[in-house]
Amino acid sequence: MRNKDYPFFTGLFVLAAVWNLVGAGFGYFNTEHTFQGLFERELNDPLFYEIYKGAWGTTLMFFIGYLLVAYNPVKHSGVALIGGIGKLAFAIAELQLYLDGLANSKSLSS
Repeated sequence: MRNKDYPFFTGLFVLAAVWNLVGAGFGYFNTEHTFQGLFERELNDPLFYEIYKGAWGTTLMFFIGYLLVAYNPVKHSGVALIGGIGKLAFAIAELQLYLDGLANSKSLSS
């Protein structure tokens, strides 16, 4: 089942791939600025820097995963499931950081 059989899912996952590329690209390639924008504090600790950048790197890799799903939604449905679970977990974590006063409202739009 190639993408021509599921045009809605193809479009959805191409959009998800672009969203991940743009969003994670900023986080990965401009790590300090992204951190400061979300948490309103400097990213001084080298260990936190690497962990934060690594999280964005993992997100950036889902760009490739979502392109695979767009190409063949049936064959790569596991990637879609894991990506969806990851997005849900990320949203919950961002909301918790916001509610705890550790992140600003920009984190809710990520």
